[in-house]
Amino acid sequence: MVTTLQDELRQARPFASPAEETQLNISRTAAVLQEGLDQVFKAHGISATQYNVLRILRGATPEGLCRHEIRDRLLTRMPDVTRLLDRMEEAGLVTRERDVGDRRLVTACITERGLELVDALDDPVAAEHERLLGHLDEKQLRTLVRLLTLVRNPG
Repeated sequence: MVTTLQDELRQARPFASPAEETQLNISRTAAVLQEGLDQVFKAHGISATQYNVLRILRGATPEGLCRHEIRDRLLTRMPDVTRLLDRMEEAGLVTRERDVGDRRLVTACITERGLELVDALDDPVAAEHERLLGHLDEKQLRTLVRLLTLVRNPG
């Protein structure tokens, strides 16, 4: 049985507008989806943001990226990427090297350990995606992607 957000929240009054109902549905759905993925990451000792960084750096192998490029590619904005990279470097997941020509430029690269971890997470993450979204067919998923893209890019 499909329950509406109003039912889930046990809210007696209707939403103030369709826009409010939509915003709250997106927030609630994002939380449900993220909770499932967080459990997968927690089992491997990392956060969702650390996983995101590992995926970004895997795609930038072997050159690596500076922290500003990593920050700009993160799914969720994070003000202190430097501290995040500090923790990941301490864990042996990334390395950082200062550019010889421009000492201000520091490039982060994924380590072999980081690569093994992100590779090991491919199947569990895909299984979680399937568990969370597998009840939708491809057309529904494409429609949802299109609508969410429109929400992020008004006008």
